[in-house]
Parts: sequence; C-alpha cells; structure tokens
Amino acid sequence: MDTDVIIVGGGLTGPVTALALADAGLRSLVLDARPRATFDATGFDGRSYAMALGSVRLMRNLGLWDALAATAQPMTGIRASDGRAGEGASPLHLSFDASEIGEAFMGQMVEDRYLRPMLLSACDASDLIEMRFDTAVTDQRATSAGVEVEAGETFTARLLLGADGRGSGVATRAGIGRTGKDYDQTALVCAVEHEFPHAGIAHQFFMPSGPLAILPLRGDRSSIVWTETGAAAADLNALPDDAYLDVLRPRFGDFLGDIQLVGARHSYPLSLSLATSFVADRVGLVGDAAHGIHPIAGQGLNLGIKDVAALADVMGDARRRGEDIGAADVLARYQRWRRFDTNVMGVATDAVNRLFSNDNPILRLGRDLGMGAISAMPVLRRRFIAEAAGISGDLPRLMQD
Repeated sequence: MDTDVIIVGGGLTGPVTALALADAGLRSLVLDARPRATFDATGFDGRSYAMALGSVRLMRNLGLWDALAATAQPMTGIRASDGRAGEGASPLHLSFDASEIGEAFMGQMVEDRYLRPMLLSACDASDLIEMRFDTAVTDQRATSAGVEVEAGETFTARLLLGADGRGSGVATRAGIGRTGKDYDQTALVCAVEHEFPHAGIAHQFFMPSGPLAILPLRGDRSSIVWTETGAAAADLNALPDDAYLDVLRPRFGDFLGDIQLVGARHSYPLSLSLATSFVADRVGLVGDAAHGIHPIAGQGLNLGIKDVAALADVMGDARRRGEDIGAADVLARYQRWRRFDTNVMGVATDAVNRLFSNDNPILRLGRDLGMGAISAMPVLRRRFIAEAAGISGDLPRLMQD
C-alpha cells in the first residue's frame, strides 16, 4: 500500500483528519483538486469559525492550539433572544455563561486566515502525512485488501475517507445517497468593526426571516452570520457596502455602537443534507461529506471535528489490535458512534429553524417564555451550555480535558 489512508479534501476537515490519524500512528495521503495557493492566502477576508470547547481541546491535544491562541477570541457566554429589525432583543432571553460549567470559555472564534495555513503547515511538518494539490480524483475501487484511487496516477491504501463536502465525489462513487431539504435561506457572512467592546459574548437574534449571529473576534470586531430568504439575500448581495450596512444596522442594533464592514462579504445557500450511510466498502465519510446542517447552532465544523476524533479513536484502537482499519466491522464502529448523534443534531437544528424563522405572535410568545424558563433553571441551563460547548455525550479521547 502507498499509505494507510487516502483522504480526499484539503479544506479544514481533511487536514485535521490527517493530523488526528497521525497522532494514532497512521499514515495519510491528502488529495485536493484545487491549487495550494487557494489555501495559503493570509489576508483577512471576513471568514471565521466558532470552535467549541471540545474542538479546542482536540487542537490542544494534537499540539496545534499554541499556534492559534494568540489570534483567537474566547467566547465566554451566549445570549439568545427573539428580535425584529429596529426593535432590539426581547426582554425574555436565554443566557449562557461558561463559568456555570467551570470553564473559562465555551468556545473560541478563529479566523480562517490563521486556521487554514496552520493546519497545512502542521501537515507539512508531519512525517506521516503527504499532501497533493492540483490532484483531482476521477475513480475509486474497493478490493479485498484495500482501495485503489485514480488521480492522474493510481494510489493504494487500506481506507478511503471523503472529506470533500456536501457534494462529496467519494460518497457518490461509493453509491452513498443523501437525504435532506432546501431551506430557501441564504447565510450572508461578513465581519464588522464596532465602537464598543463585545466582552467575549456571542449574540443570536432570531429574526422572522432567520437567525442573526454576532460572534466576537479579536479587538472591537465581530463576525456576522445573517440569514435571509434566498430572494432577499440575492437583493442584498447586489447592494454596495454602504447600502448593505444600512439594511444590517437596524437588525444588528446599537448595543455595540456604530458598525463598519471589514474584509469581504460572502453568501452560502442553506440546506439540510445527510448521507444515508457514513461508510461503504473501504470508505468512510467525515464532516460535511457526511452531514450538512443549518448553522443556527454553530455546530457544523464542530460536528466534523467530533467525527475526526471518533474516527481516530476507532482507527487507533484497530491498529493497536492488529485489525484491518478498512474492514467493515471497524468502519461500523465509527458509524455507530457518529451517525445517530449527527442525525439528531440535524433534526434539532431543522426544528429550531422552523420554530424561530417566523413572526407568528403565538409562537413568538411561546418561544420567549420557553427561553426565559430555561434561563431560570440552572440544571437544564448547564446541560444546554455543555451541549453548545461540545463536551456532552460520549467524548472521544482527543476531545477530553
């Protein structure tokens, strides 16, 4: 075999997978059709990620966090409430603080310009990882001993992993289907600078058209994930920056003072997309290739990192026992661990989006009272905090403190 594992996808999940498997003593070859320069850009382009505490632990346990810590912004709390443009937040809201679970933060905001190059540099430095860009996979074949992948030349391994997103070619070639729905919503993503400090608090306003997340970045800056209907988002995308801000300001409110755009604007159509299986013959899926959910809970990247941590546990244990890491029974252990959890999260985010993305006065009153009640119940509130921090349930070793 050329390597133990071939990973298709060089974005975020692919390199994290290679690094976690290297920690378990396994060799990986990472293939991506895009040029390396796509990932090496270092200017701020407005993209950032909410990395939950569990994901930060994985980075720390792999020896990667020190390279990010100085540029990351801790999220010490979350405030969630109903809202309408120009009216501000509802007085009945949900308030989470990391101190309630004995932690300094619930997560960290990490900018794409720091995270992506750091992961690639760590892969470059590993003797167990090889990365090839400008290398498109055109075919794959499972054999009794392993898998063969065609990408300009033939590569062989015990196992093929798809980390190539919702339109995963690995999944399609393996005969894995998908279920889901189109939300007819678009996430408008940008970053703003503001007059007043954010104190490390993340805010989620549930607007009639969809949620507006305001996530703290280093300095007096915040990342914005603003959900609108598909048609409204298309109109907003066509506006110049000043007009775009004029629409955002009444939704954002004035609690952080005036706001100005920094970096570029992005938009992403939203949908629910779940693979019908996370595994096939000599094939496994991680991250968005396995599950794409609504960003309403900020768990997309974190679910993928949890996949990686569980996979590293399963593969590391199999290697130590002398098992074939690509065998069906080994892959079944990974699927049992992750598929139910991710499907539940997909259904939950879908239900929350349907409940909150409307202006029905009866539903509005009910959800406001519900958030107020949860905020007043410490035991239930701590369960929600642990879930948001990514430290609930059966944690893989790399996500333990």
